Amino acid sequence: MAGRLHLELAEKARVSFESGVGASEIRSWEKSLPVFLADVVDAGLGHVEVLLEHKLPHNPKRVDVILCGTHPKQGTPSYAVVELKQWSTVDETDGDLVVIPQYSQPVLHPADQVRGYCEYLIDSTPALAERPGALHGFAYLHNARESGVWRISNYKLDQHGQLYTLDTRTQLIDKLKAVLDPDPGSRAAARTAAEEFLSFKHAPSKPLLDRVAVEVGDRELFVLLDEQQVAFSLVKQAVERARTARQQTVVVILGGPGSGKSVIALSLLGELARQGRRVYHATGSSAFTKTLRKLVKDRNGAIFKYFNSFMDAEAQSLDMIVCDEAHRIRETSANRFTRRAVRDKARRQVNELIDVARVPVFLLDEHQVVRPGEMGSLSEITAAAEALGCRVDVVRLSGQYRCGGSEFFDTWGAGLLGTGVRQPATWSSLVAGSDEKFLVRSADSLEELEQWLLERRDELGGTARIAAGYCWPWSDPVIRDGVKVLVSDVKIGSWQRPWNAKPEKRVADAPESHYWASDPRGFGQVGCVYTAQGFEYDWAGVIFGPDFVRRDGSWVSQAKHSHDPAVKRADGMHFHSLIRNTYKVLLTRGMRGVCVYSTDPETQDYLREMTR
Repeated sequence: MAGRLHLELAEKARVSFESGVGASEIRSWEKSLPVFLADVVDAGLGHVEVLLEHKLPHNPKRVDVILCGTHPKQGTPSYAVVELKQWSTVDETDGDLVVIPQYSQPVLHPADQVRGYCEYLIDSTPALAERPGALHGFAYLHNARESGVWRISNYKLDQHGQLYTLDTRTQLIDKLKAVLDPDPGSRAAARTAAEEFLSFKHAPSKPLLDRVAVEVGDRELFVLLDEQQVAFSLVKQAVERARTARQQTVVVILGGPGSGKSVIALSLLGELARQGRRVYHATGSSAFTKTLRKLVKDRNGAIFKYFNSFMDAEAQSLDMIVCDEAHRIRETSANRFTRRAVRDKARRQVNELIDVARVPVFLLDEHQVVRPGEMGSLSEITAAAEALGCRVDVVRLSGQYRCGGSEFFDTWGAGLLGTGVRQPATWSSLVAGSDEKFLVRSADSLEELEQWLLERRDELGGTARIAAGYCWPWSDPVIRDGVKVLVSDVKIGSWQRPWNAKPEKRVADAPESHYWASDPRGFGQVGCVYTAQGFEYDWAGVIFGPDFVRRDGSWVSQAKHSHDPAVKRADGMHFHSLIRNTYKVLLTRGMRGVCVYSTDPETQDYLREMTR
């Protein structure tokens, strides 16, 4: 009532959210929250507990409002998840997307947005999954008249996705009273319900690879949120448009590590395959492709292909191709094994991938290029698409869903490697005053790092892996006492371990390199960027080698210490960029925690300071 709620929230956000909040978000609090909370009081629900800007578990997204109370009939805990919009008009709607005058790209229908939040909460909270009637979703356009949004109001609605406007405010009040007890005597029970909600145990997000077989073969299992759902819907619309209007559309989806690119890819594959569409998934990663084939029993590559698989493909023979890890696209598909006559006629690889499908989809992180010759970028793909007469749609994913959804870790990692705009900051200073769950540590020895990973795995569950920069030789297996074994190439003091096994060179008790990240036997070997990229595990150990060290407050790359035959041939600045991207990839594989160590004393001092 004093008009200070938005200012109090801004102060809390400064402490709770490392990135803080912008002026536009503070203005939205000032304009929306008093209106909605006044409606809650008018409904006779002034006694319910209110959670504002509630962060979803293992996820960077925040819910505007959650009202906590008890159900008026059952007397059980009941929760109303509310998404507030200041929109007064909607220009047009197309399925589950809406076009708003002030936004540069379509956004998700607000009922679908709040429905996604409800489904995600249920999916990641066993206690809510066991109470199917406890959660209710509301989208409230408190400035909008029905005349300005009549098409958006006709959208399919359900318990988790309801829509109300200024004209239907009375209906909203009635619905809130139907799911939250208006009796002031239920105040204590409402507080108990809120405390229970805040103390719910959350299962970790479903690891990508555990669900591939079911996802592609049977039914949708992933919950897509906000920009992820926008990307998914844009692609589906483009596929339909290609069929009816003969319009070829290239969709580029940009996002950092763990932003959900591969989840979108697999969701699209599953959805369109079930519709009988001709679809392929392609990557430039042998490890990622072979793992997907293994998990869905697709050993012949019926769905999962490589970028260089389409040199002779018929134009627009597919409805859609999803190019995952598109930053790994190369100049051409020809290599040293390609016949000279074919190599001389080879087209650009990006053109091949665009030509083969009516809707080529490129999932891209321009900061994950780790080898010379990888040239996938927004500018390259856009130029190629426009030259071929294609429409281009671009979706930018915000946040990241790996690393516990920690926005602090994003900023910390960027500062650590010098890729962000802010100066490096210690982990403790970033998370001070927060309830951050993601763990960041350094170890004073490799023995300590390995022990930390084992203890986390044994005490808290999950998977653990150690990965390193490519700073040691990679030997073939040898025969010892009549048994083929791996060579312990990674030697640091008294600690030594083998690299992951080479492709097709199997040894007992160790997976092939393609399956190092997904096979439980992978912990006994050290992985590199080529076996880690595209994968995730719960607990990550990262060894910084002598190819990337701190000197006088700056990072210095040293090609003489690299054993990567391709990367070490890159020139100075290019080599530096590739190595820095390599360590960014390794740092962002962990879902619940990371422990780091450097073989270089000055760098180790820096890591120790940054992780305190």
